[in-house]
Amino acid sequence: MADGHQELLKQFGPAAHPERPVAKQRPAGAGDELVAALGKLSEALEVVEEARGLLYTFHRRSGRADLTLQEAVQALHDAGEHETARQVADLLVGRDVIPGCWTFQIVEQYDAQYWQPFRAVEAEVRQRLAGGTMHIYEAEMKHREQQPGQG
Repeated sequence: MADGHQELLKQFGPAAHPERPVAKQRPAGAGDELVAALGKLSEALEVVEEARGLLYTFHRRSGRADLTLQEAVQALHDAGEHETARQVADLLVGRDVIPGCWTFQIVEQYDAQYWQPFRAVEAEVRQRLAGGTMHIYEAEMKHREQQPGQG
């Protein structure tokens, strides 16, 4: 195992880099609790960003489903099933995903009602408490974890 370990170290290099300074400095007077709190706020924003991405995936997949449905309706017509094609189209083509809304409207409302305010609040708090510096908590975690003997 030790020989394999040495070979892997030679091939990929170590994870530890004690020579590197902390990538981002915390503001003067900022304690561990404040840095942790800012890290949590940043983490919450990252979850909102992830949710937004999933919402865009939902939007694109719903749109793709509608276009594929239209191809199916045309295929039914081509197969001579005109009445069935009309019935499917009447019930599904262009249907709202929730009453009064297509997916683009859901995305727009999410952006306006939640995503934009969340980003603005996080940025204002970060500016006020950390001089605008992002990811202080993560930078310090990186520095700690790259010290020898971690893990």
